[in-house]
Amino acid sequence: MESQPVKCVGAEYIAIAGPTASGKTGVALAIARHYPVEIISVDSALVYRGMDIGTAKPAPAELAAAPHHLIDIRDPLHAYSAAEFVLDARQLIDGIRARGKLPLLVGGTMLYFKALFDGLDAMPGADAALRAALAGEAAAKGWPALHAELARVDPVTAARLAPNDSQRISRALEVFRLSGQPLSFFQQRSAPEKIAADNRNQGAEALISLEPSDRAWLHGRIAARFDAMLAAGFLDEVRALRARGDLAPDLPSMRCVGYRQAWEVLDGSSPMKDLRDKGIVATRQLAKRQITWLRSMPKRHVVPCDEPDPTRKVLDLVKARTEAFR
Repeated sequence: MESQPVKCVGAEYIAIAGPTASGKTGVALAIARHYPVEIISVDSALVYRGMDIGTAKPAPAELAAAPHHLIDIRDPLHAYSAAEFVLDARQLIDGIRARGKLPLLVGGTMLYFKALFDGLDAMPGADAALRAALAGEAAAKGWPALHAELARVDPVTAARLAPNDSQRISRALEVFRLSGQPLSFFQQRSAPEKIAADNRNQGAEALISLEPSDRAWLHGRIAARFDAMLAAGFLDEVRALRARGDLAPDLPSMRCVGYRQAWEVLDGSSPMKDLRDKGIVATRQLAKRQITWLRSMPKRHVVPCDEPDPTRKVLDLVKARTEAFR
């Protein structure tokens, strides 16, 4: 069916979320065949260039089916934060609507959805030089020593972190050194001081969630997709990223599911024979976390992705939220 112009009723966009391998891309492309949409990726891994196979990045033909945004916008050396996503997404939503099209947000990074729906504390962004300095201090003194420093300047945050939680200790000290305020200060600020929540869209009311009734169905799809990634050259993709010489396993990009396990294999810290099992287990754990996040959003519209014709059910929900006109 040819797409028709649409007028949104009560919503500024439609959001499609779900755990990994739940069929979000296929559903999004089906919507694009019926409505003039532009797709905004809600995925913390798809932002990175050169990470195509392990992120299940849409193929060129899929990307050509509708305009896509927030894909391949960042080098793997540089982080992309939830705060950046909120600012970018709001600007894109406004621009897409101004062009008379329907913004379609699609992905599985639930932190990004939550930040858009509920707002986000406006704390300092990442500082690569400071992070490198903190990593150097940790190499010399150990993370427990930096945890002790954090306990002196931000006891509230330190109390909930393990002494070797390098990622979170580093971020908390980074925030303090950049702003002079503890991380807990930003997290406790009132809603008006946050990056604006998406109140105009009534948040999760615009969210259509693809969720399996049977976890075994999703586990089967996860295993099949990881096997397909391996067959498509995923390990060679990670080899190429390592060969750059400027990436490290503690970067957010290289901590993505699959990439971390492949890096460990190529580093010799994990046997090659374990890569498939470890990659599948890590992906299952990711899917479990994603479903937990989704279940914390009671206003979402759930579509069982393992039941017959979930795409039709999604299209019915989209139709209910839009009003077509010629």
